[in-house]
Amino acid sequence: MQILILGSAAGGGFPQWNCHCDNCEGVRSGRIKAQARTQSSIAVSPDGENWVLINASPDIRQQINQSPQLWPDEGQRGTKIRAAVLSDSQIDHTTGLLTLREGLPLPVYCTDVVHEDLSGAYPLFNLLSHWHGGLTHRAIGTDPQTPFTVEQVSGLVFYPVPLESNAPPYSPYRDDIVPGNNIGLKILDSNTGKYLFYAPGIVKSNSLVEAMLADAECALIDGTLWLDDEMIAKGFSNKLGSDMGHMPVNGEFGTVALLKKFDIKHKILIHINNTNPILNEESAEHSYVINNGVEIATDGMEIFI
Repeated sequence: MQILILGSAAGGGFPQWNCHCDNCEGVRSGRIKAQARTQSSIAVSPDGENWVLINASPDIRQQINQSPQLWPDEGQRGTKIRAAVLSDSQIDHTTGLLTLREGLPLPVYCTDVVHEDLSGAYPLFNLLSHWHGGLTHRAIGTDPQTPFTVEQVSGLVFYPVPLESNAPPYSPYRDDIVPGNNIGLKILDSNTGKYLFYAPGIVKSNSLVEAMLADAECALIDGTLWLDDEMIAKGFSNKLGSDMGHMPVNGEFGTVALLKKFDIKHKILIHINNTNPILNEESAEHSYVINNGVEIATDGMEIFI
């Protein structure tokens, strides 16, 4: 399986267009050593020709244009993206579907709760029905023992993993977690038996998450904030990261501590907020992550498992 990281930042990207924090100002001016990043999304393929998009970032046009693996190679129009899978209904994971309207119809795999959000409060399914057949909903359950496959892409098996996080502010399920608000994905290569565990939004671990990590070949895990109170301390919000559905990178119950429990070949943080000091490659926080055997995702990173 080939894993392509299209975007590695949290919502707003890095630098964020209206942000003058140390990181955003630093990368713009060249004062710090850091790489710009687009908003979080990945794609997976069993053969390098047929790709499944996992979340559709607002930056999807830029991401496709800088990823030759996804470019059409025959005919007047085309795409190697055969379907999309959504982990939630957040703006930064779904808005890119609007940009893909020229390439519709497109099968979109998501839970019924996510489909409800995207047909009601944020009606992407309704709106895009006016372009070439629109989005075709393929329902995902919430039982991690019940996998699904994606049409036109053989060799990959997807397992939904319900995660504790929060629904978007426009969702009727905001602050009322129900199964299907947010899922991780175990993506199994049926030829090799190896799998990726992808969880870009997770507020805390549990026995199911640890079971997914135990035998993973690659883990792409929430790296949004360094500290739970980071946004409050920097004056950008009155909410903790955990209020927004994210566990911190640092600390006893952070993502680095979680990943250290397991012998995983590729441990990678993704969905990194512009305020997170790990983005500064010369920071102590960046060194801490790397020295603990964890990588920090960048746009264009490829992993083969």
